[in-house]
Amino acid sequence: MSRLVVVALVVLAGLTWAQQAKAPDPTVPTQEARTQTVVDVASASKAHTTLVAGLKAADYARSLTNSGPFTVFAPTNAAFDKLPKGTLDSLLKPENQEQLRNVLKYHVAVSAYELRTMKDGMKLGMANGAKVTFKVADGKVMVNDATIVATIRTGNGNIHVIDGVLLPPAN
Repeated sequence: MSRLVVVALVVLAGLTWAQQAKAPDPTVPTQEARTQTVVDVASASKAHTTLVAGLKAADYARSLTNSGPFTVFAPTNAAFDKLPKGTLDSLLKPENQEQLRNVLKYHVAVSAYELRTMKDGMKLGMANGAKVTFKVADGKVMVNDATIVATIRTGNGNIHVIDGVLLPPAN
């Protein structure tokens, strides 16, 4: 009987250690992320190389290194891959810099919005002057048709990682 108790304690200790050793929660910022700008954090992310390339091509990255605060809805590389063929290549051309900047500004709000403040049906004005709409259901928060999959607090605002690219409404 005592052997069974010892085995049970070893298994319990192993499970406790495994639970503590799992990957860090991406919504809990590291101390390093709290002191970096949204651009620093995005630049360090392998999942956001397309976004960073767009920020540079639009000459918009420097604006997001200011003190803010900002809320950036940051599409992943996979989100950009969902765009119709040729859309991204066209936006990245120098002659389309203003159009690219408009799309990128549609991903930025001037204030630091927390996930918990986003309510179903809420509208939020973006840096390009247009508005996005939030949908909240089944524990998921969506901005327009993109789902927020992670949140990272930075030194000058919040990054909400999204699984789609937000396209501004046509004027």
